[in-house]
Amino acid sequence: MKHQIGRKKLNVKPAHRKALLRNQVISLVTYGHLVTTKVRAKETQKLAEKLVTIARQGNNFNARRRVKKLLPYKEEAILKLFKEIAPKYINRPGGYTRVIPMGKRASDTATIARLEWV
Repeated sequence: MKHQIGRKKLNVKPAHRKALLRNQVISLVTYGHLVTTKVRAKETQKLAEKLVTIARQGNNFNARRRVKKLLPYKEEAILKLFKEIAPKYINRPGGYTRVIPMGKRASDTATIARLEWV
């Protein structure tokens, strides 16, 4: 039984899934939106919201260390997260992103969604 698993496998191996989600969060932070499949968008949303919650504490050593552990290879994205994105959500208790469905993809009829900041 698969009770309380909590994460989607996304049909890739664990290391690939981790890299995929990291890259999608970096794109979300850098460009402000992301267009991908609905399942990937929801998994990316979980990681992005966790990062914003950590970054809301402020630009202190421990918060930067925890964010760098989750996004280790893009310093520009971390700086933008701490300087621009997290300060907008200081008074918001959660729900920093939204997933907007965009219909089906023509080639394989996968459900496409847009992930963006609220």
